[in-house]
Amino acid sequence: NEKKKIRGNRSPCSPSRVLHIRQIPNGVTGAEIISLGLPFGKVTNLLMLRGKGQAFLEMASIDAAVSMVNYYTPAAPHLHNQPVYIQYSNYKELRIDDQPNQTRSQATLQGVNAVQHGNLGITSALAAEGGALPSHSSVLRIVVENVVYPITLDILYQIFSKFGFVLKIVMFHKNNQFQALLQYADAMNAYYAKMTLDGHSIYTGCCTLRIDFSKLTNLTVKYNNDKSRDFTRIDFPVIDGQRTLETPFAPQNTIFPSYAGPPGFAPALGFPQGAVTTSAAPGHMTLPGIPGNSVLLVSNLNPEAITPYGLFILFGVYGDVHRVKIMFKKRGIALVQMADAAQAQLAINYLNGQRLYGRVMHATLSKYQTIQLPHEGQEDKGLTKDYSNSPLHRFKNPCSKNFHNIFPPSATLHLSNIPPSVTLDDLKNLFTSKGSTVKGFKFFQKDCKMALIQLGSVEEAVHALIELHNHDFGENQHLRVSFSKSTI
Repeated sequence: NEKKKIRGNRSPCSPSRVLHIRQIPNGVTGAEIISLGLPFGKVTNLLMLRGKGQAFLEMASIDAAVSMVNYYTPAAPHLHNQPVYIQYSNYKELRIDDQPNQTRSQATLQGVNAVQHGNLGITSALAAEGGALPSHSSVLRIVVENVVYPITLDILYQIFSKFGFVLKIVMFHKNNQFQALLQYADAMNAYYAKMTLDGHSIYTGCCTLRIDFSKLTNLTVKYNNDKSRDFTRIDFPVIDGQRTLETPFAPQNTIFPSYAGPPGFAPALGFPQGAVTTSAAPGHMTLPGIPGNSVLLVSNLNPEAITPYGLFILFGVYGDVHRVKIMFKKRGIALVQMADAAQAQLAINYLNGQRLYGRVMHATLSKYQTIQLPHEGQEDKGLTKDYSNSPLHRFKNPCSKNFHNIFPPSATLHLSNIPPSVTLDDLKNLFTSKGSTVKGFKFFQKDCKMALIQLGSVEEAVHALIELHNHDFGENQHLRVSFSKSTI
């Protein structure tokens, strides 16, 4: 049967792009198998032998396959709390026949390859597996065993920020064990981090990570200090010392100074590979913390539809936008300058991969530190705008409730500042006139100045927010629009 499923040149069991994975527990999905290979490079093919507890995974290069085998041989990865074993296959290439039982695996692979690396790929893959995402928490419980060298909050941040945007960390001791709770912005970030890091050591032979999903869904941090930190609230008071990004550690026999995952590890999610550098002082390392750059590079935009104002309104949901520049010769690329680095990171986390005007938008940190305004007489065609003093900034007031109502793009929008004279039909007609499909609407019972409106898709809601935030009802009354975590 396997010969019917796999056609390729056989050879002795020497290094090959095709890897044989065995002792796979029942219920493991193709997405979980693919996630084992993602940190090492692109996965090009997958064959699941369901019922036999086996799979074949094809990597894009032999180097990636060798890195994966070398990494997992001394410490087998775990799927559903059971070890699985990885070795080279006799096959040099996988060619999957069009068989019904491989349809899901191939759909999963296509979902991953739709995005080069990262949580979006895994999200697509899991959706392809069965249409539903795992219901686990975005909060991880981390136990560090055999602690020989000190483990600091900044060390945990550096390791775990490679898998997505870390919102909060709380460290404590319980039952004579070092433990930490770490919250990601997205549950898929937590899933990817657990799959990759569970069972591995920070330093050679010690400080081993044991990672589970927490029952908590949100962490509460009151102060930023050496035991707890909320990376989204840089306005919090700092207690018990300064927030330092230079942390002493024991340099002997450690893998941490060059920690970038296994050999061949894909560029870090959130920070470029090599962002972690050893300082000149022996025994010290410069940790990235939150990158200092507040300028974003936004690409794959629709040049026929995008405007500086549209980017200002959309990115302004996650921070105060100071300047926007659409490239004069490449209208599908723009720079967006946020008020600070924390807001820039929030915008990347929530907007990278979001569909906007029919295209999947990409957002990352730019190499530029600021956006230069055009010189007098320089041709610009209105593509560079300065919004530094805009009255539409949502986060000017440090006590604003907007700090506590930051949510990812969703099909449901929160409307506020609705005049008493505006009716339900008025609002429905307003959104319909902008091309939206209204699926549901609800005024707040205690305050008719606020309402929820559910549109046909997340992309529709993004477009509506850009078009209608600050809509003028007359008599100096302007509509406020934001994304909601609620549904109708």
